[in-house]
Amino acid sequence: MSNLATHSAPHAASFSEDKIHEEAKPVAAAATARFRAYFGRRHWFWRAVIATTGSAVITLSVLMLTEWLMRGSVASWQLFFSLSHRPLWTTLALVFVTMLLLDGLFGRLWQSVLVVAPVLLGFAWFSQQKGMYLGDPLYPSDLLYTRQVIDLMPLLVRDRPLDAVLIVLASLAAIAGLYFCWRYFRRSMPKLSWAARGARLAIALPALIWFGSISDYSSFSYIRDRMGIVPMMWDQKENYAHNGLVVAFIFNIPMANVSAPNGYSQERIESIAEYLFPADADGDLNGVAGTHGDAIVPVAVRNDDKPDVIMIMSESFWDPSRLPGVAFDEDPIKNVRANQSGHVFSPEFGGMTANVEFEALTGFSNAFLPYGSIPYQQYVRRPVPSLASFFGEQGYETRALHPYRQWFWNRGSVYENFGFDKFLSEENLPELMKKGHLASDEEFTNEIIRAAEEAEKPLFLFGVSLQGHGPYAPSRYPDSKIKVVTDAGSAVSEASKGSVRSYAQGAQDADINLARLMDWAKKRERETIIVFFGDHLPPMGDVYVESGFMKNRTASRVDTADHMMAQHETPLVLWSSRTDSLRGVGTVSPSFLPLYVLEMAGLQHPYYTGFLGKVHQEYSVIDGHMLLDKDYSPHAGWMQQPSIPQILQDYRQVQYDMMFGNTYSKEKIFPFLSAGIYAAGDHDNKEQVTSTKY
Repeated sequence: MSNLATHSAPHAASFSEDKIHEEAKPVAAAATARFRAYFGRRHWFWRAVIATTGSAVITLSVLMLTEWLMRGSVASWQLFFSLSHRPLWTTLALVFVTMLLLDGLFGRLWQSVLVVAPVLLGFAWFSQQKGMYLGDPLYPSDLLYTRQVIDLMPLLVRDRPLDAVLIVLASLAAIAGLYFCWRYFRRSMPKLSWAARGARLAIALPALIWFGSISDYSSFSYIRDRMGIVPMMWDQKENYAHNGLVVAFIFNIPMANVSAPNGYSQERIESIAEYLFPADADGDLNGVAGTHGDAIVPVAVRNDDKPDVIMIMSESFWDPSRLPGVAFDEDPIKNVRANQSGHVFSPEFGGMTANVEFEALTGFSNAFLPYGSIPYQQYVRRPVPSLASFFGEQGYETRALHPYRQWFWNRGSVYENFGFDKFLSEENLPELMKKGHLASDEEFTNEIIRAAEEAEKPLFLFGVSLQGHGPYAPSRYPDSKIKVVTDAGSAVSEASKGSVRSYAQGAQDADINLARLMDWAKKRERETIIVFFGDHLPPMGDVYVESGFMKNRTASRVDTADHMMAQHETPLVLWSSRTDSLRGVGTVSPSFLPLYVLEMAGLQHPYYTGFLGKVHQEYSVIDGHMLLDKDYSPHAGWMQQPSIPQILQDYRQVQYDMMFGNTYSKEKIFPFLSAGIYAAGDHDNKEQVTSTKY
């Protein structure tokens, strides 16, 4: 206990060097001097008691403010601090020893609060804001796209200028306050002796190391369970509500690493390939397999007349007529409605576009990755099979198009690893006309047409539009002629009606340009397949609550099947210039889109039509929170069951093998990769377009 004291008795006199005549100092400075003198004259035991008590009071105060700010609910805040089965005391101890550690490093009493408090309060505020707009709390992986948030600030400022001014002023005030507090603590707080600093480190380091040893949520810990800590990685809202910001955030740190599924081995992967390619199966490459997983041939093409394939992920595209009690004087998405094939079940809401894109291009599922992770940012660090690498092997030109910056969501690197020949982005596209502050869908469509007409070979193009990105300020489209009508007595405010009108105008622009693209395709000699879908519902906030579409501003992660589908479905169009729209697709995960794309193009592939076909025979939606089989019967909490269906275990094995493992699947399940078309580490023959003007 003596080591917690700031000074041993012989050092008490050192405070006399700092004393100045109190009558010449302001009241606050005099009080500080009196405290330092009082503290320095105490016996080591009482100095330790004062230091420990002060640290405990500061810790409790900071933690109470943190949880209140994150939760935004007094009831939830009270539960965390009143229920004995919550890990309150563990969290207090964890923050307390962290402050001891920092005090020991800084060498001043209680100076750690100037680091701990800003970090925790800042994380709490960002978590509350993220939950308000996207429905999820703050994860460690969110720190990876801080640059994206900063880059989108101008859009937010245009939408909420007053809030932006207040945030800036508050930030400047906080920085200034932190600076002066830091100077005050350096001048005023008692120095810690080397013995006291060593004692703090000796106590804090082992405690933090021990806590780290029980923070692996994937393994059971009896001690952790007795402490009231329950990792709820399948339901992060409940995870943060039960465990608090500090503990839940720590549990999510390991999401940077993905562990191999049980039983992963070369033999397991070969056994999966065996039922795709039975030993006695006919290996005729010219055979035509049935759809959705009958006998699979390695790679087959319908004929030599290869179609162009244009795949468009339309930013935040959704059907606004689904809002209860809200009507329009004309259907804003009439062309999509006339050609609609079904719906995509988005794993996201209001943002995180890259996660939907990941599924749609690779045929892999976010359900098998840590909840809250971002594959584009965290995991795509080597060649990964995708539609681009497959079409490239079939002699196609492969292009990605997004009229924004290449670094956003790490797309430049990811698209190269996916096998795209070119990435047409803001850096190498001509300056595009904007509508509503962002590159217009009209200009986006012009670039698609230009790319297709200039292609010397069949084209696979994946485009991500930009105009539909939020926020949706009522003044976004001053010339909008769309009229929004609400039922008598509707709770939808005028401001919300303005937001709906702005959103509907953007959706109508996307719809009009899809029709224009279809009209152009019908006139071409080469067959053109167009796949069009929205990445997620738009973040319209209060509109959903006021109209009664949802109980909260954001979609549920865990709910009944009907509610989940309503809050995560976006329109899907699968269309060919020769055969018109494919009907009756229903609601499918984005990871099944490659199956439909290749089948429409008359192509077969062991994974994209074979393996995914077998999975799709059983399931329509594979989401981390809900599994929907072919008749849409829900299987909630399926990931927490002792075992999951065999076909999904195999799915997870193949995905892990190609993304993180030893790529045992290449030879039979992804033969175009084993053929050396896009071997790991071979980027020299990939055309770079970062400096090429289109």
